Amino acid sequence: MSSLAGSLRRGGSRSAGSLLAALQLRAGAVVTWSVALVLVAVSVGAEGGLRLERTTWTEVAMILLGAGLVAAALLTRELEGPLAGGLTLLGLGALAIYAALSIVWSLSPADSWLEFNRALAYLAVFAGSLALARMLPERWPAVLAGVALGCVLVCAIALATKVLPETLSPDETFARLREPFGYWNAVGLMAALAVPPLLWVAARRTGHAAINALAWPALGLVLVCLMLSYSRGALVALAVGLALWFALVPLRLRAATALVGSGLAAAPVVAWAFARDALSVDRVPLPARTDAGHDLGALILLMMALLLVTGLAVNFAVAQRAPRPRTRRLAGKALLGGLALAPVVVVVAIAAAPGGLSGQVSQTWDDLTNPSVTTPANTPNRLTATSSVRARYWREALDVHASSKWVGAGAGAFEVARTRYRSDRLTARHAHGYVVQTLADLGWVGLVVSVLTGTTWLVAALRATGMRRRDRGRPFDPERIGLLTMTSVVVVFVTHSLIDWSWFVPGVTAVALLCAAWVVGRAPAEGPLRWAPTRAAWAGAAAVLLAALAASWAALQPVRAAHEESGVLDALERGDRDLAERRARAAADRNPLSLEPRWQLAFIQDARGDRQAAERTLARAAKDQPANAEAWRRLGRYRISVLDDPESAIAAFRVAYFLDPASPRSASDLVEATRSAAQR
Repeated sequence: MSSLAGSLRRGGSRSAGSLLAALQLRAGAVVTWSVALVLVAVSVGAEGGLRLERTTWTEVAMILLGAGLVAAALLTRELEGPLAGGLTLLGLGALAIYAALSIVWSLSPADSWLEFNRALAYLAVFAGSLALARMLPERWPAVLAGVALGCVLVCAIALATKVLPETLSPDETFARLREPFGYWNAVGLMAALAVPPLLWVAARRTGHAAINALAWPALGLVLVCLMLSYSRGALVALAVGLALWFALVPLRLRAATALVGSGLAAAPVVAWAFARDALSVDRVPLPARTDAGHDLGALILLMMALLLVTGLAVNFAVAQRAPRPRTRRLAGKALLGGLALAPVVVVVAIAAAPGGLSGQVSQTWDDLTNPSVTTPANTPNRLTATSSVRARYWREALDVHASSKWVGAGAGAFEVARTRYRSDRLTARHAHGYVVQTLADLGWVGLVVSVLTGTTWLVAALRATGMRRRDRGRPFDPERIGLLTMTSVVVVFVTHSLIDWSWFVPGVTAVALLCAAWVVGRAPAEGPLRWAPTRAAWAGAAAVLLAALAASWAALQPVRAAHEESGVLDALERGDRDLAERRARAAADRNPLSLEPRWQLAFIQDARGDRQAAERTLARAAKDQPANAEAWRRLGRYRISVLDDPESAIAAFRVAYFLDPASPRSASDLVEATRSAAQR
């Protein structure tokens, strides 16, 4: 009887253990899919961060989700001692507050308000990620897998627009992949961000072998996506991130095998796509794109199937007979030697090119820094070109910075401020680089705050990943390798942000903020989550949620104002001027920083016959935002076209010309008003 009871107890213990393992596996899957779907939703919802309504609603969701995670952490975890990652969180908060303060002196206050909303959303993402790391510190593998899965799904969406153009992109005119962001470099960056987590999945010694093998086809998919985006910046950022990962993570042999194998499988697919005009040339008719896209889809599926079989075979072979330690050490040294030798090979190749080393370096430097250089076309050939339009934007940003060195032109004001210094007719909202954009928008103060914030994160990351000198000898356990992988993701993003406006694309920024927060916010588990909140915890959670609701409501006001502006047009079409005026005034009340409602109000006043009121409205708009060339242009146009007062129009057009001399309208308006005055 006793032996039977013991058997039953042992059987029950095994059943309980199996049940617990199954529950833990399911919990990990929930975290993985939750992280992945949130990242996909942010990428698809906000697109490139340029469309007001989509971006705002996505930012509101980010604020509420981040606040919800913070509130949950307050109610389920006791906060004892200093908050891990708190200094970085404080720095991001300081940046948000400074963006709000810049509205006071901004050359474009409405844009500064939008940038403040963006900064609040990013602050909420970082705070929510810190809270998640505190609540579920042991779930770091699920979070890292979720990052990899989310990036892969976004890349799959991007490739789907190329494979199924008749359904997903019938009106596309560009060959480069740019959806779901509407911007090809963001697509390339998302693919680059996926590579370190996928290498971790492929090379880790834990996890199910079949799951780990899925990293092989996923790597092939993201590499194809990266190359079809033609993003040189993403390639550079990925190279920096991979150099860091392979230098620090002792899984070089497995990871290099997966990376090289996936690259070799993806190369023929990419070469085939580059050789097809229907896939690599702009403005191709839809039927041609459809046929080529279907063929590309078949090749991608074949590539992924071959990589899956290869990954399973490699994992099975390693499981049966793992390489000896000496073999792994030699392979690791050979890989590091190859990485170190790569720059030497590049230098030798450059030296052998026409002009020699000095000539090639001089030519490359001129292509990178000359604002007048011809930019490469949107073809695969741009991957080997060094010229770029960035030098033009960087020069303009530095000119804007020179006019207000300490505080800048105001958050997001680069688009308005650059018209004074541009030498072309292009419209650009961003300076294509975080440093130059910050100098232009926020001045030295903003850049110093940014550097201090980044420094606090770097110090905390070195401590968390065991990369300080005092941490020598610390074992590379699975969690440390995971944190190093997340750090590599952040490095890829930061590198790309230095040469592009990645910071303003919520989808890719959310990936970096999540990884950055987890690296510095990871704290030892304080036991299981408990539901026994104190009054202070309830008060803190309520305060966080109320602040998030208030911030969300404030962020929605520009969208509500835009809806009223659309209502003005509808009312005018119906001939209801009273309703149109009420809606215009409502739009001005909801977004007093925008000039569009005032221009609509002036139009309505003119339609009523009150020309003096219309002129006062336009003059007040120009006075409130004197650096906006369009405000002066509209005032001058009204004076010459409606009031028949060319002398007064000349004064307004002169200001518009000073603020935007490169615009053909500035010159033509001034010439027209001058001739009209001379005829009188």
